[in-house]
Amino acid sequence: MAKPVCRYICASCGAVTLKYSGKCFACNSWGTLQETRTEEPAPRKNANIPAESLPASETLLHPKSPEPSTRASTGIKELDRVLGGGLMPASAILIGGEPGIGKSTLMLQLARHTSPSKLLYISGEESPSQVRDRAKRLSITSTDLWLVPEVNLEKILGVIDRDKPDIVIIDSIQTLYSAEYQSSAGTITQIRECTSELIRAAKNRNFILLIIGHITKSGSLAGPKTLEHMVDTVLQFEGENDRLYRMIRSIKNRFGPTNEIGVFRMDERGLEEVTNPSEFFISGRSKGIPGNSVLAAIEGSRALLVEVQALVSKTNYPMPQRISSGFDLKRITIILAVLEKRLGIPTWGQDVFIKVAGGLKLSEPAADLAVAAAIASGVRNSPLEPGIVCAGEIGLSGELRAISDGERRIREAAHLGFNTILMPKANTIEIKTSIRKLPVTVVGCTTLQDAFDSMHL
Repeated sequence: MAKPVCRYICASCGAVTLKYSGKCFACNSWGTLQETRTEEPAPRKNANIPAESLPASETLLHPKSPEPSTRASTGIKELDRVLGGGLMPASAILIGGEPGIGKSTLMLQLARHTSPSKLLYISGEESPSQVRDRAKRLSITSTDLWLVPEVNLEKILGVIDRDKPDIVIIDSIQTLYSAEYQSSAGTITQIRECTSELIRAAKNRNFILLIIGHITKSGSLAGPKTLEHMVDTVLQFEGENDRLYRMIRSIKNRFGPTNEIGVFRMDERGLEEVTNPSEFFISGRSKGIPGNSVLAAIEGSRALLVEVQALVSKTNYPMPQRISSGFDLKRITIILAVLEKRLGIPTWGQDVFIKVAGGLKLSEPAADLAVAAAIASGVRNSPLEPGIVCAGEIGLSGELRAISDGERRIREAAHLGFNTILMPKANTIEIKTSIRKLPVTVVGCTTLQDAFDSMHL
């Protein structure tokens, strides 16, 4: 009989150690080591027989080599955009998000659009009647949707071998367990091994695997970090449960671009696509109020107009507060230092609160100018003109550095009726004739002071 082996696996990075400690030796996270007890696997027969290898000239360059795989459309344009054009055959996709944000709803809606593909829905959290009620509410009447209320991995693989589905949905991976391991469902060992077996089955049997994963308190996908490296694509829901709008972002994608976003609206019919996200992000914008600016941002391959809000008020504490929602707090500290040192705008005795409207998280450097303009507008109590859009990276000496995809930002600003866009001068040197004909004035600025002069701040 095999002897049980005790290991400690970090829930944050997946590092393995034989001895427990309060801090992970790899990622320095505290309290993330979890105990797992597994049995040493028996040595497999024929393990030393080498696999067959073929020269590249016969596999890749041969005229009769198989054609590249074609994507299968989900029928949901926003989801196809995030995936890079659709679902790739024999691919594994991990979908994460907070409970109740719409993961199961979106996966069930695939049955409405992917027919006649056979879809196998593995439900480990909900009973068949609960899934049936949701399908009825979403008006899903597809005869190609099959429900399997099972959590045992070996039985699920048996059903896959028998039914030969085109798409398999696992809801959720934390509920599955394999009888080969003594640990309970939801532990790191079970999650990792069940995912590995399912991915191997998807590659061998050429079906699309969609895995739903839970989100931890810190906002990351539950289970070891190695789970994200095992799959081909990682999609994550963003937004708040008490709001109607949801966003899906591609964190990892082997077959398409990353950081692509899709915007949806939740209603009684499920998740509906938002065809023009810019209107959503700037809807309800208050004009003529100090502390508001509009950013021309790039998320993946899409240009978006986003409202940036800043509230600056005199502090009542010995140490001024710096609070941000949707923007990196360290970058705010740098921008405040540039404003005070280079432009003489005092912020040392002020509480500064930054918020990106709509729940979007900005990470690109081009957001610096919009944040600085919102802060300066709040400090000087001078509102910006409602037709101004800005984008630019700020250097430590107060200069504006070139940004990417300037033409797409200009087109989006003109499409939504803005008449002026402020950008670094390096982006305005060579502008196509078609861009110059748009009803928007492009202002090139060398320094942050030049941008503020153009904004009349």
